Amino acid sequence: MMGRLKSDQGQLFYEFHLGNVVPEDHLVRKIDAALDLSWLRGELASHYSSMGRPSIDPELMIRMLVVGYVFAIRSERLICREVQVNLAYRWFCKLGIEDAVPDHSAFSRARNERFRDGDVLRRVFERIVEACIAAGLVGGEGFAVDASLIAADANKQRSIAGQDWRRDRDPARSSRAVKEYLATLDDPAWGAASDVVPKFVSPSDPAAQWTGAHKGPAFFAYSDNYLINVKFGVIVDVEASRAIRQAEVGAAKTMIERTEERFGLKPERLVGDTAYGAAPMLNWLVEEKGIAPHIPVFDKSKRDDGTFSRSDFRYDPTGDIYHCPGGKRLGTSGTVHEGKTLLYRASKLDCDVCPLKPQCCPKEPSRDVARSFAGTEGFELSRRQRKKIEMRFAHLKRILKLGRLRLRGPQGAQDEFVPAAIAQNLRRFASLVARPPPAQALRIA
Repeated sequence: MMGRLKSDQGQLFYEFHLGNVVPEDHLVRKIDAALDLSWLRGELASHYSSMGRPSIDPELMIRMLVVGYVFAIRSERLICREVQVNLAYRWFCKLGIEDAVPDHSAFSRARNERFRDGDVLRRVFERIVEACIAAGLVGGEGFAVDASLIAADANKQRSIAGQDWRRDRDPARSSRAVKEYLATLDDPAWGAASDVVPKFVSPSDPAAQWTGAHKGPAFFAYSDNYLINVKFGVIVDVEASRAIRQAEVGAAKTMIERTEERFGLKPERLVGDTAYGAAPMLNWLVEEKGIAPHIPVFDKSKRDDGTFSRSDFRYDPTGDIYHCPGGKRLGTSGTVHEGKTLLYRASKLDCDVCPLKPQCCPKEPSRDVARSFAGTEGFELSRRQRKKIEMRFAHLKRILKLGRLRLRGPQGAQDEFVPAAIAQNLRRFASLVARPPPAQALRIA
């Protein structure tokens, strides 16, 4: 017999257990195990008045934001709509079946005032890292650092030439994003990273960098900087910066120092690409921090520090040799390194007695230390492990859909990068740590 839907939905009483409709293997159950927000109300108590109408619970707002970033819901309006109709999201947000969902406008004020003043998102991120450490997912043997460009909410058609932008404007008469930019002019990850005037500046978001680093059409962007543990790919720190190499190096130093201070973790080795292989960064790692740099050395062929440039060495194609400024010959074994590099070397006997050696081979012990790791088994392992941080950025853009920012200004970028890192660590925790079934489901009658 063919069944038929009941047209009468007027049942007066229902017995309903919200937890019963959320599958045991649902992602919300797994990430809930790593998300402890019991401390949140006490931390934010000073930001609320003792009189007046009760506010929206800050834990509810954080949980709704986590739902948005974990499940790639990019709009706060859509987050509210999804929590309204999705029972699993309601269970995770600790809402009853009849509880009202906050209006989307409540998120803007909470983020711009209470959450930023209390650095709440950073605190939540650090608590999750602590949960990963307690679960044995993070160790101090090796870290990897890298940065990825994220398009800013800025329009090229409404930009102005870089030389027409004035930094000495009145902050009181500027927008929030401009105020944040002016407040970061002395920060090594922002204004102090470089004094080069950009080609274009966005008046609505001047901290966004005009960049063509993707070898395609240029665009305004921020750099999302990650410091991960190579054991399981857990993100141990995250930092927003300008989309230039000097700013990314400054952000890397900030993350390494903050991770050591906050968690007592300092890596034995740091894995990175050539962007972090310049002498100042290598000196800092080797001499100040005692960290082994598994990083390719960044060398410039043209030097302006009084040492010889590549153009000072004359090539003789007939003998396939170079002649150095001292008149000695540099030959090659013909072996191609990494599929693209052919090395030419002079005789050690010639170099040891050459009066030009200080100009040709300046003493750079940190670079020598970095070069000494190249080609070793540990260095090759680090090269393979660096793919884990590239996978984190691929996951960020393709799965979490964070290819373009919605918020503006340095703090706006930070307010998007930190929750995204929270979401990635929660998903990582859920995939690696088994969660026991809940003791008792939430009951709604």
